[in-house]
Amino acid sequence: MSYVNQSIGYMKLLKIDDKEIMQLAIQQEILRSEDSRYDHRLHGVLLVSKGLNCSEVGNMFGHNATTVQRWVNHFNKKGFAGLYEGERTGRPMTIDHSTWEQLGHDLRKHPKDFYYGQNMWDGKLLSHHLEQRYGVKMGVRQCQRIFKKMGFRRRKPRPVIANADPSAQTAFKKTSHDGKRPKD
Repeated sequence: MSYVNQSIGYMKLLKIDDKEIMQLAIQQEILRSEDSRYDHRLHGVLLVSKGLNCSEVGNMFGHNATTVQRWVNHFNKKGFAGLYEGERTGRPMTIDHSTWEQLGHDLRKHPKDFYYGQNMWDGKLLSHHLEQRYGVKMGVRQCQRIFKKMGFRRRKPRPVIANADPSAQTAFKKTSHDGKRPKD
């Protein structure tokens, strides 16, 4: 057990389990809300005011040094208000709210309900569907992001070998229809 000599006495050195994964999780949590992003920038400026340089703070926080420099410059110009992001500008949504909701209903249906030949939705099929049904042109990659925004996860169909024995295929699969692994 390691101990660190602090001005208040000895303190046990603590460790975080799975620190790399937890660092990513913490960074994602910070990005979830404007308030946490503001606090994050505030802590970064505080560390610079304590004598750390922007590179050190950037490495510690998982940002580029120029990002930390921007925080400090905004703080120097506008004070605490400079650390708020405000409205993020960007491309307006191509799909309006009612179309978004209807699309969510569409994606919960089987593609064959819309007379498509595929068994599963993918970015290419969604792009086609949006154009045919709603008159909205959207790229495949943008459609893949829609799946993520709507909470869908990616699945790949299992290949079926032509003229294969169905009982042998079932025995070979990693999981059975009930979701349990077959017994060896």
